[in-house]
Amino acid sequence: MSLKSEIFEQPAVLARLLENQKERIRAIAVALRDYDIRYLFLVARGTSDNAGLYAKYLWGAFNRLPTALATPSLFSLYGKPPSLKNALVLGISQSGQSPDIVQVMAEAQRQGVPTLAIVNAPQSPLAQMAQFVIDVEAGPELAVAATKSYTAQLMVIAMLSAAMSEMAGDTEDRWADLERVPALVQQALDLDPVIARAAERYRYMEQCVVLGRGYNYATAFEWSLKMKELAYIIAAPYSSADFQHGPVAVVSQGFPVLAVVPNGAVFADMFALLKDLVTKQGVELLAISNRDEVLSLAHTAFRLPSSMSEWLSPLATIVPGQLFSYYLTRAKGYDTEAPRGLHKVTLTH
Repeated sequence: MSLKSEIFEQPAVLARLLENQKERIRAIAVALRDYDIRYLFLVARGTSDNAGLYAKYLWGAFNRLPTALATPSLFSLYGKPPSLKNALVLGISQSGQSPDIVQVMAEAQRQGVPTLAIVNAPQSPLAQMAQFVIDVEAGPELAVAATKSYTAQLMVIAMLSAAMSEMAGDTEDRWADLERVPALVQQALDLDPVIARAAERYRYMEQCVVLGRGYNYATAFEWSLKMKELAYIIAAPYSSADFQHGPVAVVSQGFPVLAVVPNGAVFADMFALLKDLVTKQGVELLAISNRDEVLSLAHTAFRLPSSMSEWLSPLATIVPGQLFSYYLTRAKGYDTEAPRGLHKVTLTH
């Protein structure tokens, strides 16, 4: 099993989740109605933290739940945890082994608030500490860089959102959109030969910025993480809005700007920025999009399926980013299976 094979497993992983976990997730959504939950308190690290950024936007938009991102050191090092009254404490982790994340869950249990773990290891310490557990069913993920566990986490977050909306009486059929996700991810994987060729153009790239906004703010962070840990590129992720508040000053002629720009509410603002960056600053634009305006503007373009719902787009948009990171790593002559200084399980305290 290799990083590339795990990337290509994702449609099957997502289809399996839909088949096996839908009713369990609905049951958890029913159980959570017994609590006076007013916000989400989310604890995660690395790739799982990026999945949490997706939850922040999705559950805020559809479930009206504000999200607070935990600071685990308050629990583990300072010993001064905040009050978690009226929170749903959500831990997201591939391994479920990081002591600081487990400690946050233990404190939530001590304070008597509901706890939920989204993990790929249902027998892990994090899962054992949580009141509710959802297994993302990604199977063994041996590559150090997480790929299939990330999209599986996104799928569980999306399914939970749909289930909670359903319990709240929302009549919108979001499950129908969810059922289309595995096919959309497969279409993104079909870009493989295009991305393999395109990566050669960037083999000498040492730094770049990665832009996304809204639901795909998470994608910008996850894509940049993959390039850092695999290809050792200084890749700085930004919201396209935040980027204009200072960081835009770093770009100049030929500076690489990577952008995730699917159709949706943030498209117009992002396109206006990218057009200025290309036409006025002369940046090198690589874009993942399903809009012709962006695809024709970009020097390198990866076309997404046109029928994709914005709220689910991060499950497909990250796939070209994963493949690009993989092929760029190979083009640079690095080992995709053994990034330097990294281990599959990182135990932070």
